[in-house]
Amino acid sequence: MPLPEGFIQELKDRNDMTDVASSYVSLNRRGRNMVGLCPFHGEKTPSFNIYPENGSFYCFGCGVGGDVITFIMKIENLDYIDAVKFLAQRAGMNMPEDTFDDSLSNLRKRVYEANREAARFFYKNLYSEVGREGLEYFRGRALTEKTIRRFGLGFADSNRYSLCGHLKSLGFKNSEIVTANLAYQNKNGNISDRFNDRVMFPIIDLRGNVIAFGGRIMTNEKPKYLNTSDTPVFKKSANLFSLNNAKNSNSRELILCEGYMDVIAVNQAGFPNAVATLGTALTQEQALLMKRYADEVIICYDSDEAGQKATARAINILRGAGLNIKVIKIPQGKDPDEFLRNKGENAHDAFKNVIEGSGNDIEYRLNKLRAGYNLKEAEGRVGYLTEAVKILATLDNSIEQDVYISKLCKELEVSPDAVRQQLRKVSRKNYYNKRRENFRNMRQNLNGMNDKVNTERYKKPRVTTAEEGLLAYLVKNPDRLSYVESKLSADKFQTEFNRKLYVYFSERIKNNQEPLNSVSGDFTQEETAKIYHIVNSDYARMANDKTAEENINVIIDEYYKLKTADAANASMDDIAEELRRLKDSRK
Repeated sequence: MPLPEGFIQELKDRNDMTDVASSYVSLNRRGRNMVGLCPFHGEKTPSFNIYPENGSFYCFGCGVGGDVITFIMKIENLDYIDAVKFLAQRAGMNMPEDTFDDSLSNLRKRVYEANREAARFFYKNLYSEVGREGLEYFRGRALTEKTIRRFGLGFADSNRYSLCGHLKSLGFKNSEIVTANLAYQNKNGNISDRFNDRVMFPIIDLRGNVIAFGGRIMTNEKPKYLNTSDTPVFKKSANLFSLNNAKNSNSRELILCEGYMDVIAVNQAGFPNAVATLGTALTQEQALLMKRYADEVIICYDSDEAGQKATARAINILRGAGLNIKVIKIPQGKDPDEFLRNKGENAHDAFKNVIEGSGNDIEYRLNKLRAGYNLKEAEGRVGYLTEAVKILATLDNSIEQDVYISKLCKELEVSPDAVRQQLRKVSRKNYYNKRRENFRNMRQNLNGMNDKVNTERYKKPRVTTAEEGLLAYLVKNPDRLSYVESKLSADKFQTEFNRKLYVYFSERIKNNQEPLNSVSGDFTQEETAKIYHIVNSDYARMANDKTAEENINVIIDEYYKLKTADAANASMDDIAEELRRLKDSRK
């Protein structure tokens, strides 16, 4: 059964959209609305809007939108029921008893519990005879008992059924163990452990739940690292290793490492603000997650070729999220873990010096570029400066550009005027390329090519616009439903999604229910965003009796155009109805 209407309305009333969002986003007032930088995609100009009048949000940059429940679902990576529970707890409300289907929520709970028990099992293994090799490995990497305990490190033994047997003895079902990705299931229905003969690294979320594991093999077999696949409680592209520790470091700075051992070594050296991705390249979701807890990210990847490529990619993603960037260069090309082990008791001071000696991402890119040219030759200097200007053209701050120009010109003994002229040329080209791209995207949005929810919009732009305008009117003026229904039946809607909305809103209004109250529970996140885009757009601002009448006439007109086009197969009733319509239109 769905949650009671009254409960959902009270939940929203006691969790003001602006108050909740301001815990995650810096907001400023713009007219009647609140605006800020979107937490769901990287941007420099605010396009994230909150509409206090109906308790909703919409981002015109990435198209995400909805109510306060949708917001929590999206930003906390929760399903609908868990998001409602989150907000109920925030407001001091009790969940209704036995009035909703919480099967997915219960499954998530069981996955959390299975992961917690698995972490305890692996940790206990580490200090038993079967884990002796794993403990020796960690101690060989100079980890202290305190560090092992703090990160909850463990060991998965070589018995392919030991964890499964342990979890089943605690009452977990095969399906729950497999859903947690702690086991494989064969075609006969039997399960076996996913992790074997590996040292284990629990991945813990910001609320202290064990959500996944990473495991390093003790042999030369491949893959060297095995990570939990996505589950109902874990999405590897949207989480970071040790962010639960870093968020409490009282620093608006994060150190981004490549692997688990690097993070742990840096942490042990006295820098608890270190994090790492989870077996994948850095994603935009992870960069935006870091943006919530940091203003600056220090990239601390390995110095090998793979590490350099990963650094270049990370710079673009982090800059796109609006983060300041520094890049660490570990001396002698070592990785952070090896460097810190070699420094022993001096690890903290040595790493601090490396951080203080690091440059920002522009300096890193210029130094890397410089290494590819012979600056003793004129041709090399020209090539280097030409490419360097392209890097400087990515900067928005003209003062920052000028500082680097002065530095480059002094180093290479060239005229600043010539470099500035080239920079203006490149910047102008970038500007027009970006403008063309924005125009192309805007045109595609306007004609419906990018509409993934109402896929019929592209083919039927005129009637779709009228349908959306009428829906916005109906939501704003539910008392006018009888009037609209007297003019228009649902079958006149030509796009399936809008027809579905018309029926949905009509039924809710007839049942004396607020039209938008349960949208986030009754539709997908993409559909919910589309609905709130409609009700917060120009359609809603212009919604009045006159525009409603105009939209109704467009919908009817387009409907009969379609009928006329199919007149060869029309029934006598269709023809009679069309004749009556034409007669009425002449009155």
